[in-house]
Amino acid sequence: MFFYAAKLVWFFLQPSAALILALAAGVLAIGLGAVRLGAGLVVVAAIGLLVAGFSPLGAALLLPLENRFNRVEPDGPVTGIVVLGGGIDQRIGEARQSVTLTDAGDRLTDGVALALRHPEARLVFTGGTDQFVPDGNSEGEAARRFFLSMGIPAARITIEDRSRDTAENARFTKALVDPKPGERWLLVTSAFHMPRSVGCFRAIGWDVLPWPSDYRSAGTQDLTRFVSQPSVGLERVDIATKEWIGLLAYWLSGRTDSLFPGP
Repeated sequence: MFFYAAKLVWFFLQPSAALILALAAGVLAIGLGAVRLGAGLVVVAAIGLLVAGFSPLGAALLLPLENRFNRVEPDGPVTGIVVLGGGIDQRIGEARQSVTLTDAGDRLTDGVALALRHPEARLVFTGGTDQFVPDGNSEGEAARRFFLSMGIPAARITIEDRSRDTAENARFTKALVDPKPGERWLLVTSAFHMPRSVGCFRAIGWDVLPWPSDYRSAGTQDLTRFVSQPSVGLERVDIATKEWIGLLAYWLSGRTDSLFPGP
């Protein structure tokens, strides 16, 4: 139920969609004669789209998330590497009969790089489907094909393909791999998603070592740079807003150990 509620609520709360809907509502209101209301909505939506699309707002929202955790080099043998789902486009991949990586594909490529660097470690992928109505295609199976194509032996690969959100990633993966005290497990996910992910793993008693990936900002230098592509600016604002809302929702529902998990 949490998964479906989150999907529905986010559709209306994501800034880009909310601003476009406000713009459309303003135009409709003007057409129906409510000129003052409509003009107000159009002005607010236009300003919002300009600020979100071209200003450093997205970077300002992303930086605290992406800078929360640094990569932690393990000080001994690594038991396993857990890669969170979200880096594979299931719809296009299924249609084209190939593994199609999304903008978050760094999660998988970094997982492979770590597996090659630590040949003693298991490589675990956790992710089922993010589709509202599942069609039977699993992101996990696509990840298996990708890892095999990168030369990772099948015996080292473990796939958890039932989870549909971050809390389930943590819970289902722990049940599957049964980590022991003293073992070193690396967690690979997008840098902006790492605080919520670490919080979910800690909440179930699994202390993982963060390995942030898929950075969307270059650092504080982005705070003084305007965005040349409004689609990029809007995407950054959407991603960061979703993560901040997710942190609050997960904390209130007891899915993370703190509001803003840190090192």
